[in-house]
Amino acid sequence: MLAVLGIMMLLLLLLGFPMMVPLAAGTLYMMFTGMTFFGPDQAVSWMINGVGSWVLAAVPMFIFAADILTKGYTANRLLDVVDAFTRHIRGGLPITTAASCALFGAVSGSTQATVVAMGGPMRPRLLAKGYTDSFTLALIINASDIALLIPPSIGFIIYGVVMKESIGDLFLAGILPGVMILMLFAIYCYIDARIKGIEPEPRATWKERFYAIRKVMLPMGFPVLVVGGIYGGFFSAVEASAVAVAYALLLEVVIYRQVSIRDLGGLALSTGMITAVVFILVAIGAAFSQALGTAGVPEQMLGPLIDGIGDSQLLALTLIAAAFFVGCMFVDPIVVILILVPIFKPLVISTGLDPIHVGVIVTLQAAIGSATPPFGCDIFTAIAVFRRPYLDVIRGTPPFIVIMLLATILLIVFPQISLLLPSLGN
Repeated sequence: MLAVLGIMMLLLLLLGFPMMVPLAAGTLYMMFTGMTFFGPDQAVSWMINGVGSWVLAAVPMFIFAADILTKGYTANRLLDVVDAFTRHIRGGLPITTAASCALFGAVSGSTQATVVAMGGPMRPRLLAKGYTDSFTLALIINASDIALLIPPSIGFIIYGVVMKESIGDLFLAGILPGVMILMLFAIYCYIDARIKGIEPEPRATWKERFYAIRKVMLPMGFPVLVVGGIYGGFFSAVEASAVAVAYALLLEVVIYRQVSIRDLGGLALSTGMITAVVFILVAIGAAFSQALGTAGVPEQMLGPLIDGIGDSQLLALTLIAAAFFVGCMFVDPIVVILILVPIFKPLVISTGLDPIHVGVIVTLQAAIGSATPPFGCDIFTAIAVFRRPYLDVIRGTPPFIVIMLLATILLIVFPQISLLLPSLGN
């Protein structure tokens, strides 16, 4: 029965059905074939409980803030300030792209919004400088995935809800790993530019740099408000998301005037559609996860591996990272978090792992999966935005995926990278 369940869900995915359909079909299959015993009322209850956490209210608010910023002028200001400090370095343009994606992630929390906001202005500049389209597209989608680690992060919010951990601690824990990955990307871009013989651009004057810094001061208030506000005890994660929306409106509607009041209806509709997809996935994913648990599937598939690990934290983290990496290659990261986190929670507790550190490892795998074939969501965002074939988009991704896997190994071996900032706050 388990093999039939897997084949059925895979076929539905290959036939092009959205992820919610295989999840719903899998839940119904388990209910009607007797793999486990629950009725429709129990399935509905699981779905309601899956989206019942008040913390999830932060998700649509952060998405709305990201939509406002993407529509406005914030992205260009972030690009200008990074460009002023990196244009004279070998590989300065791709380094600018990567750093700008990280900064925009810090004010939006959305990988797909980052692909749109940063990819639009940077792709023509990279192509004009002599970089190939495959390198350019791979850089944009992989650098955008740093947004999952730099707060505010929707991935951290989902993990925190499922694991019942502090969203503020998770936000802090993601900062240094995000910066580390950005540094690794910058080193690769520098080496790549030297190999290709691409010359840097003229150095910006200090007058240009100070002007760029002055323009970006207000947008960089976002991470200060969100992380500082949560960790300073001024407001909760949900309240921080509302503050983010208010701040986005103040910047783009009142100060910069790049977004009009009439634009807000369309932006709200876009946010509503994305939120509906996310919450349907969360609800159905919660029901599917509970059905798997009652059917004993996790014990059948992972039980021997977990038993063989014993109390080894290194092996436990390696297994968790491998499971989430493989899962996120095929399934939406939100669904993987919903399904696998409850499965691995007993292992985390029994081995004494820090759940915050595990959250960083899990979210990093979600970031890698967002840009990894065959079904990374940012791959399809790039296809839609840049109108390029699937193979063109994924051709240049392997080096960046290797870099993020290297970052995973470093985080497993040196957990202090992710735990330093939360420990200072406590």
